[in-house]
Amino acid sequence: MPNRLQHETSPYLLQHADNPVDWYPWGDEAFERARAEDKPILLSIGYSACHWCHVMAHESFEKPVTANLMNELFVNIKVDREERPDVDDIYMQAVQALSGHGGWPMTVFLTPDGRPFYGGTYYPPEPRHGMPAFREVLAGVAEAYTNRRQQVEDSATNLTEALNREFLSIGGEQSSLSADLLTTAYQKIGQGFDESHGGFSGAPKFPQPMNLEFLLRAHLRSGDPEPLEQVAFTLRKMARGGIYDQLGGGFHRYSVDSLWLVPHFEKMLYDNAQLSRVYLHAYQLTGDAFFKTIAVEIDDYILREMTTHEGAFYSTTDADSEGEEGLFFIWSLAELQELLGDDARIAVEYWGVTGRGNFEGHNILYVPNDDEVVASRLNISVDELRVKLTAIKDKLYAVRTQRVHPGLDDKILTSWNGMMLASLAEAARVLDRADYQAAAVKNADFILTNMKAADGRLLRTHKSGVTNQRIKATLEDYSCLIDGLLELYQSTFDERWFIEARALADIVLERFAASDGGFFDTADDHEALIARPRNMQDNAVPSGNAMMSKNLIRLAAYTADERYDESARRALGLLTEAMRQYPQAFAESLNAVDMLVDGLAEVALVGAPAEPATKALLDVVRKPYRPNIITALSPVDVPAEATVPLLSYRTIRDAQPTVYVCRHFVCARPVTTPTEVESLLSPSK
Repeated sequence: MPNRLQHETSPYLLQHADNPVDWYPWGDEAFERARAEDKPILLSIGYSACHWCHVMAHESFEKPVTANLMNELFVNIKVDREERPDVDDIYMQAVQALSGHGGWPMTVFLTPDGRPFYGGTYYPPEPRHGMPAFREVLAGVAEAYTNRRQQVEDSATNLTEALNREFLSIGGEQSSLSADLLTTAYQKIGQGFDESHGGFSGAPKFPQPMNLEFLLRAHLRSGDPEPLEQVAFTLRKMARGGIYDQLGGGFHRYSVDSLWLVPHFEKMLYDNAQLSRVYLHAYQLTGDAFFKTIAVEIDDYILREMTTHEGAFYSTTDADSEGEEGLFFIWSLAELQELLGDDARIAVEYWGVTGRGNFEGHNILYVPNDDEVVASRLNISVDELRVKLTAIKDKLYAVRTQRVHPGLDDKILTSWNGMMLASLAEAARVLDRADYQAAAVKNADFILTNMKAADGRLLRTHKSGVTNQRIKATLEDYSCLIDGLLELYQSTFDERWFIEARALADIVLERFAASDGGFFDTADDHEALIARPRNMQDNAVPSGNAMMSKNLIRLAAYTADERYDESARRALGLLTEAMRQYPQAFAESLNAVDMLVDGLAEVALVGAPAEPATKALLDVVRKPYRPNIITALSPVDVPAEATVPLLSYRTIRDAQPTVYVCRHFVCARPVTTPTEVESLLSPSK
């Protein structure tokens, strides 16, 4: 008989609705029962695409003997970390403090008032590799709660006090927001570079798009070629590895090895939103069409496979299908030979296919050699190879669509949609893709229509036509959506998007600000938790504080409103020592510091956007990699009062589209030719 999770909308929670465990969703009902019966709480946190979450469910939560023990000894709560990042952050901090590491599935034991006193991650059904059996853990925790209550209370009190981050006090100061900080940071990140395979760690290896973005900025600011070389090498290795879906486009979550070969096969919207932008920026900097191809393939994959009819973006696809990890994506040599006939030799050579395979007797497709090497071995031209590969990919992709697909997590998250919105909006203007712009506009319309309450506040999650009114938006949601709206404004110059972005930023300043600078992850009227989460460092997605700082710096340049600039500087000033010591954990904050140190170029253009002369001026602004720039456009002369203050008093000169380039609202003389614009945007250093 289904448990209480049957009434939830989260795909992850619904996966557990038929467990014999008497699961509760996060909420008052569970805590009230725990208090009434004086039982500890077992809090289990995971997400739908988490492979080891599925493993633990199969091994333990679906087994009556284990479920009965859980039901007898605990009140059991299941949480989708993607729906409730606030809850996840608090208890992840506790588990890391208890065990020295964290991850999912996460298993935390709480007092009836929600304070953690013991926890870990995955527990096997039997003792294994130094890990105790899950049922042993259950019995031990219950015994401690019953017979050693004071010890449990002391542990819970100490842990909860450690989670309070009302004031950070980590040694930062605004005077250290300097070029020296940026130089120290990129050199330190570069010291961890893997010269053989790219990336900045051993196994497992994550793409780390925020660090890659920072290194691109470091190259542009300093002129040092090494950061660009490291990024380009990494991006090429990643895109040729098994972590990249060679047939359908898009990246898997991470590689279990250091070679980018064998991935965990889930695909996350947030990874692909960030990586498509990194590849686009690499293309802008280098002119290498390979990077453009990957950026386009990622965006096309999202629009083809991860987008609703209404224009929203799904969250993830699972690692597993038919109960096996990666089954959807792998091939045998015999399969390829049967499907491709004479062309099989091309596929085998290009993707390194063998009879033995590289993953459990099958082959993950990857690209071990350059096209020129493959063409030479096959005794064909590079052009012929590429034509053949296009047809081969189309055929294999069509065959793959007939397989049982991995599970789809079809919930819509405001923050992740904001990240993808930003990616599409930027790609639209850089690559002149009207279809990308249309998709971005449709997405923004969906989010603002469906994910915003009547009071203008955002909500976090939507599924199957219903927005969950209980789950309020976090700082991550606001900051990522504001970023997407500002990018969309700069692609369309529709003032609606600017107005919405500014209104959301004002809500953040009012509701999320911390008294010592920066922001909490939840609003001041959010559900009361045992601590108010305040995560300052990047994780799989950028820190909400860092992304918000970037937004505020841009809004300050658009509006000359000192509130925005001051708030960004206070937030970043808290972290200068952390950025200096651990730059790889604060790359998005460093990206924001780069904006402050170099200053933004403020570009106001007056002219009809459809005119060739206007487009030529815009291309100078848009086509190169210029991360520290904002753009506004009006088709006609602008009076003193302007919706976008940067446009105030801007007029057409000499009956030609006219560009005003300013810094800190101090403007150079207006110009009307692409050459003059380029000169103003590329000052000698």
